Amino acid sequence: MASPMGLLFNRFAFAFLLALGLTLLVAGRSGIGPVEQVRTGLLDVLAPVLDVISRPVAAINALATEVEQLSRVYDENARLREENARLLHWQNVARSLERDNAQYRRLLNVRTRSNVTYITARVVGESGGPFVKTLLLAAGERDGVEANQAVVSELGLVGRITEAGRNAARILLITDLNSRIPVMLESSRRRAILSGDNTARPLLAFLEAEAVVRPGDRVITSGHGGLLPPGLVVGVVASVAEGQVRLRPFVDLGRLERVNVLRYRRPELDQSRDGT
Repeated sequence: MASPMGLLFNRFAFAFLLALGLTLLVAGRSGIGPVEQVRTGLLDVLAPVLDVISRPVAAINALATEVEQLSRVYDENARLREENARLLHWQNVARSLERDNAQYRRLLNVRTRSNVTYITARVVGESGGPFVKTLLLAAGERDGVEANQAVVSELGLVGRITEAGRNAARILLITDLNSRIPVMLESSRRRAILSGDNTARPLLAFLEAEAVVRPGDRVITSGHGGLLPPGLVVGVVASVAEGQVRLRPFVDLGRLERVNVLRYRRPELDQSRDGT
């Protein structure tokens, strides 16, 4: 146990240090010259010591940061490995399907869609009014553009040509009130008519009664009627509510710069031979 003298000394030392600290604090705020010089001198003496003391702490912090980054890199690497494994699996599946498809085509002697060519042209502006959704195309009859030809971008169907002059043509967008396009659900092959209503989400009308439609289902052209080639991607089902099925087009129709006009020759029976 500490002696009474030791306890008394500790009390007086604590009180002395407290008073000294308060005195230095008040003096430092008062701006007295000698006190400022003493404080500056203490800072000059203590700065190198504090620098030496802080270096191990900074090194530990840097090490902790590197360890954390390594942990994140490890987790990211594991995620990428898993994703790569999934992609390799689907790549193998795709290659297998491609081989099967090629074999079936050879067995069935299926003709590819070689009767479709295209013309690339630039969109030069919008035309029409608030109730008409059309675009003006810088290509016309002299380029091979004709009425009712399909217009696509790299993402999907844009619309069709409704009017062609010598040097320009008008594109009726799939969202226009006057647009009616035969389509089908890609997965179930159920047919419908894509009907524009001057909104960004055209309607799927005249769906078969047995059709089961879910948001996210892909929609493609069916080719019925012969004007548009089959299999052109259009969009996905955006909503199914209150008896209405609305589609979200793949193409951003408000930001088109260049499009392709498809020159499609519909299949016809050859009746030039005798006996047919």
